[in-house]
Amino acid sequence: MIPTFTTVRPVLRPSSMAYFDGYAAFLASDRVWVMGGPLSVETAWSYFTNDGGQWALLGMGGLIVERQDEPGAIGQVAVCHGPIFPEPELGWLLYDGHEGQGYASEAAAAMRDWALGPRGLSALVSYIDPANDKYARLAERLVAVFDPWAATSGNAPTLDYRCAMGDRA
Repeated sequence: MIPTFTTVRPVLRPSSMAYFDGYAAFLASDRVWVMGGPLSVETAWSYFTNDGGQWALLGMGGLIVERQDEPGAIGQVAVCHGPIFPEPELGWLLYDGHEGQGYASEAAAAMRDWALGPRGLSALVSYIDPANDKYARLAERLVAVFDPWAATSGNAPTLDYRCAMGDRA
């Protein structure tokens, strides 16, 4: 079963087709330069279905982030694994106009707490582009520490931040 989490402001809920167009539009924007973007609709579909399908296969995956007071996706947060990621990865993204308001922090903290608590994982890694200072600072606020020895997907040049059970704020 895919969980739904309610935090102080955002709600994290399972993906559905109603969210795909906004997700694809975001991945087609210049904002996803840290993921090699802009990305095609085919790549967006691959990511979207991967994050949803991992729930059935691995008991973890992506959730859509919505504000409680306004319907509609404002981003996504995920704990993913499988052959793409050497370790369970905590990742997040927010659509235009929603950064800098604490939504990513609340959503990522909720996923972290679930993954290191009820889900039973012992650690999470966040793979962050070296030029993405905002995401690195958020990882640090989530009590993750830089881990220069973490394995990366395809030996990608990333900053790897690790958060282990007991590290939560």
